[in-house]
Amino acid sequence: MSHIRSRFNKPAGKKVIEYTTSLPFDCRLYPQDIRGSIAHARMLAKQGIISNSEGHSIEEGLIAIREELDSGKFVFKPELEDIHMAIESRLFEIKGDVAGKLHTGRSRNDQIALDMRLFSKDCIRAIIEAICNLEHAIVDQADANIEVILPGCTHLQHAQPVLFAHHLLAYFEMFERDKQRAKDCLNRLDVLPLGSGALAGTGFNIDREYVARELGFSRISANSMDAVSDRDYMIELHSVCSIIMMHLSRLAEEIILWSTSEYAFIELDDEYSTGSSIMPQKKNPDVAELGRGKTGRVFGNLIGMLTVMKSLPLSYNRDLQEDKEGLFDTFDTVLLSLEVFSGMVATLQVKADRMKDAALSGYILATDVADYLVAKGLSFRQAHHITGRLVNYAAGKAKQLDEITLDEYRQFSPAFDEDVLAITLNYSIEARNIPGGTSLQQVTRALKQARALLENCEL
Repeated sequence: MSHIRSRFNKPAGKKVIEYTTSLPFDCRLYPQDIRGSIAHARMLAKQGIISNSEGHSIEEGLIAIREELDSGKFVFKPELEDIHMAIESRLFEIKGDVAGKLHTGRSRNDQIALDMRLFSKDCIRAIIEAICNLEHAIVDQADANIEVILPGCTHLQHAQPVLFAHHLLAYFEMFERDKQRAKDCLNRLDVLPLGSGALAGTGFNIDREYVARELGFSRISANSMDAVSDRDYMIELHSVCSIIMMHLSRLAEEIILWSTSEYAFIELDDEYSTGSSIMPQKKNPDVAELGRGKTGRVFGNLIGMLTVMKSLPLSYNRDLQEDKEGLFDTFDTVLLSLEVFSGMVATLQVKADRMKDAALSGYILATDVADYLVAKGLSFRQAHHITGRLVNYAAGKAKQLDEITLDEYRQFSPAFDEDVLAITLNYSIEARNIPGGTSLQQVTRALKQARALLENCEL
């Protein structure tokens, strides 16, 4: 717009315009920009800074512009560098000079700060809803397979048997923490920056509390310089999203492993698998692989935002224009990933027999044998040593522990009695009947608690 260049004797260069414009990506902020402008116009009229008729006319024009944008009829002019100027220019076309009064008492600096906070609030609410949907899928799968046993691993080696439901609920705990982090971030960013002006506030008698109520903010910013230049909440949102993607990537890795021919613990639904261009037999876990790969993009956006902010003096600097594309990309990536993973988890088929067969291998009951000896009065270190020798013997004989006879057990310790033969997968599972353990009773309780949390999943 011409008034932006009123200080200068010639227009900006073509390449400069191309370099500085943000309209191609910040156009998606139009719902937030119009919401903020309507609230600002109402406040100006309430305070008598503009007349009621002027306020009504401005609001009427903004609503018409929003309808044009919603319907795709809005014409974007490339010479207008951002969405704020595009909307203001169109308001002049619709309403004439009264449009110039909308910017009274505000700057593009606090206007942009407002739009990004509104957008971030919308982002977090959508992400929390998507996490809840994924948690529902996890809990439903756990419930449907509550008695299925699989080998629990450390170092990707068989360690101890666990219920598959217990394994899945570990991810519920991760995503529940993600949800709480998102809520904490929402609380911290729930601050209205509008009214801060360019950096020093405004000389007009504005009512910031009124605007905060209109826009659903719980409080107003305390320092105008901080308000226009603060992007801490955005860095925090990137961080929250990065942790979500890290958790999705861990789940993706397990899904990928479980669906291999070597594991064959699960089969993915056809809707969440892809084929090969050359090998007709292939059923690839590409959805999970892409989730694993997209994690790097989200991590990169976090580092990018930290880098933008690391040396900025107060207050607003144009570097902050670079806050948008990364945030948009992070939000889009995380939201779609959560939605796709929800469907993938909900539809995967569990191969219970294969999981159980795998759990019977690898001397997975060795810890239970050691615990058995401790119960007979030996120290755990003695029991550990004896059981280690026993496993070494069994491996040399190509036997699993359930194939060892009582006479063979007694070669290693007279403490072994006939009841050692009762140590089975189910015995091991039920022995872990403490809060947080993998026994059926504890997992059933954990599922009930998870469902109770999901009943109040909304903000």
